[in-house]
Parts: sequence; structure tokens; C-alpha cells
Amino acid sequence: MTAIQPAPGAVEQTPAGPGVETLERDVVVIGAGISGLVAARRLVQARHSVAVLEARDRVGGRTWSQTIDGSFFEIGGQWISAEQSALKALLAELGKETFSRYREGNSVYVTPDGERHEFVGDFPVAPATLAEIGRLVDELDELAAQMDVDAPWEHPDAAELDRIAFDGWLAAHSDDDQARRIVEHYIAAGMLTKPAHAFSVLQALLMIASAENFENLIDEGLLLDERVVGGMQSVSEQIAAELGAHVVRLNAPVRSLHRSATDDGAPGEVLAVSDTVQVRARYAVVAVPPNLYARIDHVPELPREKQVAHQHVSMGLVIKAQAAYERPFWRDHGLSGTGFASHELVCEVYDNSSPHESRGTIVGFIAGEAADRAWALEEEDRRAAVLDSFAAYFGAEATEPVAFYLSDWGSEQWTRGAYGASYDLGGLSRWGHQQNQPTGPVFFASSDIQGAGYMHVDGGVRIGTDTAARIADGLAGEG
Repeated sequence: MTAIQPAPGAVEQTPAGPGVETLERDVVVIGAGISGLVAARRLVQARHSVAVLEARDRVGGRTWSQTIDGSFFEIGGQWISAEQSALKALLAELGKETFSRYREGNSVYVTPDGERHEFVGDFPVAPATLAEIGRLVDELDELAAQMDVDAPWEHPDAAELDRIAFDGWLAAHSDDDQARRIVEHYIAAGMLTKPAHAFSVLQALLMIASAENFENLIDEGLLLDERVVGGMQSVSEQIAAELGAHVVRLNAPVRSLHRSATDDGAPGEVLAVSDTVQVRARYAVVAVPPNLYARIDHVPELPREKQVAHQHVSMGLVIKAQAAYERPFWRDHGLSGTGFASHELVCEVYDNSSPHESRGTIVGFIAGEAADRAWALEEEDRRAAVLDSFAAYFGAEATEPVAFYLSDWGSEQWTRGAYGASYDLGGLSRWGHQQNQPTGPVFFASSDIQGAGYMHVDGGVRIGTDTAARIADGLAGEG
């Protein structure tokens, strides 16, 4: 592809290859996940013309649903937690129905030495350990309360907290190994899906502040509260259908994004070039995870500081394991389907059954270094290891599912990991301030760089809405 040399205030047309369509729009959105689609929806509602270019053959980004061996599995993000008001408002706007996660009965906790405990409420640990968990949570909440969730780098101790690994902080603040392991699990395996030595205390505090407090990450009455009837991907599918095929173009990975500036310093314009369509626009929204920014050839190159910053943010890694059974047999034994075992291959499990199916489904998660170990196994050995891990919670019946699926987001070429992206040690305080700043007419939007709702569908809704408003203001100012 021939590189162009943009004149001030204009982007020259890149020669279109055979069959490449050329469009002119107010805004081009790159990525049809929830962030990009919400941005497009809000811009269209404000009467601006938009094109959405999506690399995949589907919409939804990290939300994806399929029926496998007769069972409906949500392969990607699926849950709505109690504090996620932006997502709830969007669901109401779209007329989407939801249902509550099954919670009746006892949860299961398996200790590192293999002791299995059934419980309701607090973890079945010694009173001193339970008190220590509460103390650590209170300390973290107190630190998180000092954070502006939209500017975590402005925390009064940002630089210091960003140099300390989360596991190091826990070790320095408690000598109760079990309490540390439980608190660590919620942030490392449960959220950031990285080892606790690989991210900072500041990054952990952002996770806590984005959910308002630690309690919202651990309270069974609030956590993973509801699901969307038809699956979370259906939210993106409905938005895309309402926008229309003339707006949302699939199988159109953007290979290059050209931008210009005007003599007076105004943003200029952009040209997004994909294999099938190229779009000239006033603004672009790059609505993909930050670990994928470098897959787009920016012309001219992005500012040096942004290029360096993007090398210090990476995706976590988690396998979402799902097994469906003829019936939810664990309920017969008085179990809710919820379980935790930090030493197990599958470190947490939940009842993922749908009230619209007679089958019962268990979902479990294999996070961080455990995911590395799982993918190193042969397929049949990996399946057996996962089902044996399910059996640690629910007994031998768990090894005989009628449908089984492992979500491999790490090899999905337009994501490369899950659940979301985070900085390495020192990165958030050093470079975070620029992550939501546009480069000329190019804006960036994903849940990975959002404050409230960080790494969740709710965050994608929020940043998509906010980015659309910023661009609409810019377009109105030009009007």
C-alpha cells in the first residue's frame, strides 16, 4: 500500500484496490465491540454520519455466544453487576430482558490441602483469618477512596503504589497466608487475570475504585448479579441491526489510519483503509483493546510517548471453561454452584444455567499462570484436568457433561487475551494520563482505558457514550 503525505487540513486519497469501496462520513469507528457500537449509536442519534469497520465476521468484541452440542454458551463477557448503572440503562433503552444468577444453597470452598467445605456467607476460615481479610479489604478501600477513578495517576501516592507489586504489598501488610491468598485471588485471578507479582497496588486500586469498593467485587448478593436473555452479545447485535449493514461493515480489518492537522491546530481529518472499504471522515474512534493498537499502521506515526506507553500495557489471560449436564445435579445436593479454590486449576465456579433450558451449566475460570499450564496439555488431557477440577467442587458427576467448551481468547487474533488490559509495574502512574487523550482527530475508546466500569461491558458503554459526546461537541463547533 502506498503511503500518503497529507497536506495540512486534508488527507489524500489512498489508491483503492480492486473492489474497495470509498465512503465519506463524519466519523469512522474501528471495532464493533460494545464501545464502538455505543459510540456509533450515540453519534447517529445526534444526526452525524458514521461508518463502523469490524475485522471479524461478527459484532460484539469480547462478548460472543454460540450453541454447542445443544447448549447455549456465552463464550465471552456475560454478567451485569449491581453497580453497573450505565449498562443497565442501555439494556432498558434497548428493551432487553435480564434474569438473575442462581444462588440458592451452599457455596463450596476447597482449602489448599484439599479439605472441602460447604458454607453460606463468609468464607469458612478461622475467625482470626476472617478478621484479617476484613482488615486488608478496609485498608485497600481506604486507599481506593483517595483515587479519582478517571485519573488514578493523580492519587496522592500514585508513583509509590505503582512501584509495589500487589503480592508484595499483601505480604508487607499481613502474615496470615490464607487471608492474603483470598484477597489476592479476587484481584489477580478474579479480575486482572495476571499473577499478583505482575501488576501494581495502584492498578489493583483502580480495579477496586472502578467497582466503587471492594465489597462490590466479592459480595455474593452483588457480584455477577444478572444476565441478558439471549446473551450479552445480543446487545451488540441489536445495536448493529438498528444501525444497519450500510453502517456496520464486517470482515473489514483496518490496515492503516491516516490523519492530518490544519494550520490552526484543529484536528484535521482521517482516512481509514481496510481490505474492502476505505472511509474518509472528520474523526476516528479506535475502539479496540490497547494491545492491538500497533496492528494498525498509523500515518504519520503516533507520538513517541504513546508508542512507548502502548508497549507497557498487556492483556490478562483466562480460560472460561463451561460444562453442561442433563440437569443441574448440584442443586439436588443443596449447592448453589458457586465455589472457590485458589490452588485448583479451575479457581472459581458458578452456576451458569439458563432458566430457558432444562440443562444445567457450570462455568469456571482458569487464570494467569494456570491458563499457561492448561494450554500446555494435549486436548484430551486438558479436558480431563478441567473436569477433574470441577469434580473437586461437585463430585464425580461433574466429569460427565453432555457439552463442553473452553474459551481461548488468547489465540483470538482480534483480542489476544482476556478479560482486559492493564499496565506493567509503574506504567499506570507514568503513562495513564494520556490513554484517553486523542491524537488529532483520532480518539481511543475501550473498557480497558475507562475509569468507572473498567474492564467490564459497563465501562465499554460509558467510554463509548463519552467519546461520542466529545466528538459531537467537536463537530458542533465546526458547524
